[in-house]
Amino acid sequence: MSQTDLGNVVKSWIESCKRKGKVSRNTVAVGIVVLDHLQGVCPITREEIFSETGGEVRGARSGLFAILQRHGIPELFLKEATTRQASHDAERLLEDLEYGGVLSGLSPAERGKELEKGIEVLRRRAFQWLNRQNLKISCSSNQSPSTWVHLILTHAEGKSGGRVEQHLVGAKLQKRHPRKRIPNHPGNAGDTQTGREGDFDIDSISYHVTATPGLSVLEKCKANSERNRHPILVVPRARVDKARNLAEEVGIDKELTILALEEFIAHNVIEISVERQTDFLSTMRDIVDEYNRRVAEVETDMSLKIEIQ
Repeated sequence: MSQTDLGNVVKSWIESCKRKGKVSRNTVAVGIVVLDHLQGVCPITREEIFSETGGEVRGARSGLFAILQRHGIPELFLKEATTRQASHDAERLLEDLEYGGVLSGLSPAERGKELEKGIEVLRRRAFQWLNRQNLKISCSSNQSPSTWVHLILTHAEGKSGGRVEQHLVGAKLQKRHPRKRIPNHPGNAGDTQTGREGDFDIDSISYHVTATPGLSVLEKCKANSERNRHPILVVPRARVDKARNLAEEVGIDKELTILALEEFIAHNVIEISVERQTDFLSTMRDIVDEYNRRVAEVETDMSLKIEIQ
């Protein structure tokens, strides 16, 4: 094998792992874990690299941070690579490399250089993701606060996965209730994982926030209503009618409050500005600062941060 072959194998593997034109962080991370194993044992057996239960790559869960750190990749890239698809991708990479057999015949030094070439391909992918730009929003002082929020949601579309919406509402609630500690959870943490009734529980109210309302969130709202909690569903303005139709389908339309996220945030921007005697844009920046703090606290994707220009 020439010194560039393994890098090309990894590049071809990465291309084959694209789904909807993208390569997931789980795939990049598990590829690094596989090559890291081969730096220690090469060739390697399936039993040596895959766990006996679950078929996960060893080190892809609790050992991931140490492996990434060993190759100069910050912890915030990914906490663990344990999706079923990541394991499938790892197996295909190992098959492409014949479980390290393609490197047999090389001296330990040559084998190390080849593996480092492959790791560098994946390291570059990781840093492309880490270096993604923040959401840059141009806000004019003569625009309404709801227009600013709409601009944020428009820029976040396709990359947010509902996390921008969730953290905006969390930031707004924290600023509106400064004496309460508004909980902060990663956008992918389900209600049942955290013991929550909704995304944010304040007194007898459960706020549910979603970018794309479906029957599952309406069922959660119904369950809260049956527990004598008042459910409030916050969705982008363009999804309000869909949410109302689903609420009727589930039979909770008379018990549920549905709010457009743009107006939900804007109303408080105006209220807080009047109370503090500050301009709307200053208040909006204050909410965005809290939003960025919350993102930095629980998310790994810092490109979700908002920069008002």
